[in-house]
Amino acid sequence: MEFTDVIKNRYSCKRYSDRAVEADKLAAILEAGRVAPTAKNLQEQRVYVLQSTEALEKFDGLTPCRYGAPTVLLVAFDSKNVYAYPGGRRDSGVEDASIVATHMILAAANEGVDSCWVNRLDPDKVARTFGLPANEMVLCAIDLGYAAEGTGPLPNHFSRKDLSETVTRL
Repeated sequence: MEFTDVIKNRYSCKRYSDRAVEADKLAAILEAGRVAPTAKNLQEQRVYVLQSTEALEKFDGLTPCRYGAPTVLLVAFDSKNVYAYPGGRRDSGVEDASIVATHMILAAANEGVDSCWVNRLDPDKVARTFGLPANEMVLCAIDLGYAAEGTGPLPNHFSRKDLSETVTRL
């Protein structure tokens, strides 16, 4: 798919069919996350694939936002393997994991797979529920699947501010 079409037409899917994501498409999505840039190339991302009934039921207990997706990716980062910015007030963990998640969401759209970035969850509770190591911080979850019939973007999806409202030239 043309990249411009991918970024303009991708939307957060809020209702999925029960059609499974094919293994080759999931592999392409995960590969896009693997090759995403990270600060100092530390590659601190950790991606957990939830597809079993047990894992998806656990996830459903944490958030109402799976929307019936047959696959969920938990995106986390190793907080002990991040780049600390000068000044010591920030590090690269959230940013790098966000880049990884964005790469995977755009790769999903390119593969014809619908997605939704889920942030309506308690990261610490997610980590405890799935037994993640203490040094791994959960950023988000990503629902993956195929939109149920009649599902599309929310009404305000294509409403965007003018560049002059969001960009300042100095």
